[in-house]
Amino acid sequence: MPNPHVNFKALWHGLLTGGVGLALCRRLLEEDGRIHLCIACRNVQKSEATRNLILAAHPAAQVSTVEVDLGNLAAVLRVARELRCRFQRLDFVYLNAGIMPNPHVNFKALWHGLLTGKLLHMLTTAEGVMTQTDRLNGDGLQEVFATNLFGHFILVRQLESLLCGNEKPSRLIWTSSSNARESAFSLSDYQHAKGQESYSSSKYATDLTSVVLNRKFNEQGLYSSVVCPGLVMSNMTYGILPVFLWKLLMPIMWLIRFFAKTYTLTPYNGAEAHVWLFKQKPEYLDALVKYHSCTSGLGKNYVEPRRMDVDEETAEEFYQKLLELEKQTLERYSDLLD
Repeated sequence: MPNPHVNFKALWHGLLTGGVGLALCRRLLEEDGRIHLCIACRNVQKSEATRNLILAAHPAAQVSTVEVDLGNLAAVLRVARELRCRFQRLDFVYLNAGIMPNPHVNFKALWHGLLTGKLLHMLTTAEGVMTQTDRLNGDGLQEVFATNLFGHFILVRQLESLLCGNEKPSRLIWTSSSNARESAFSLSDYQHAKGQESYSSSKYATDLTSVVLNRKFNEQGLYSSVVCPGLVMSNMTYGILPVFLWKLLMPIMWLIRFFAKTYTLTPYNGAEAHVWLFKQKPEYLDALVKYHSCTSGLGKNYVEPRRMDVDEETAEEFYQKLLELEKQTLERYSDLLD
C-alpha cells in the first residue's frame, strides 16, 4: 500500500509508444515535475520502453508502469485491482487507448466530396471516408467497442473508490475524435456489429458516456471531459495508407493546415487539449463541450471548445445499456471482483 502521508498524483494512461500518449506524459512533466505518472501499455516491453523514454528526458520523474489490454475484460479487472492496492487516489485518468482495425479509404467518397465542395470537411472529420472491418474479441464483444470504450468504462467503474470523495476533484479525460458522429451510432446496435464505421461509433459512444458520468458523479468530486487531438501522424494513422504515400502527402498536409486547424500532425501538438485540461478547474468546464487541439498554419497550438452533437436522453439510455452489459459480462469474472 502507498505511504498514507505521501501526497502524490497518479495518472493512468493507455498509450501507444511514440503517439499522443508519450507526448502527453512528457508535456505533463514539463508542467509539473512532481506528479507521479502511471503509464499503461499492452505488454511489459512497451511499458518499460515508454518509461525509459520519459526518464531519459526527465531523470528525476516518478514513473511507474502497469500492463493491460483494454480489449480484455479479465486484464482490465486485474489491473484495476492492482491500482487499488498501489494507490489511495487518482487525480487524473487519461483514457487514450484506441484501435482502428483494417482501415480502408473510400476513394469514391473522396471524389464525390471534391465534386460537391465538401472535400475539406471530409478531410478534417473523415466523414464518409474511413471504413473498418471489425470482429468479435475473446469476451464475445465487438473488438473496437470493447477497446475504445467498454474496457475504459469498466476500468472507471472499478476505480470509483480512488476517484470519488477525495479532497480535490478527480478527472477523467477521454480521447475522442472529430470523427465521432451520431450518424454512425445506433442504440439498437451500439457495439456497431452491422456497420463499417466502428471507430466513429465508438468515439460517439465515448462522448455520450462522458456526458452521463458528469451527471452521475460531479457531486462526488469526479469530472469527465472529452478531447479531440486532431489529425495526428501516429501508428494508427500510418496504418491507413502505405508509407510511401504518406511521404508524398505530407507536404500537402502541411499546406492544408492553413485551412484546417485540426491538422495538428505531431503528437506534441495533438496533446494540446489534454494538457490544457490538466490546468483547468473542472467545476467551470462545460460537460457538453469537446476540447479540440488545434494548430495554426504558422505552427501555433491552441484549444478550441466545440459543443458536442449529443442528445442527453440518448446518452442516458446508452449508459443504462452499458450498465446492463457490465452486469452480464462480469458474471463470468466473479473471482476477479472484490
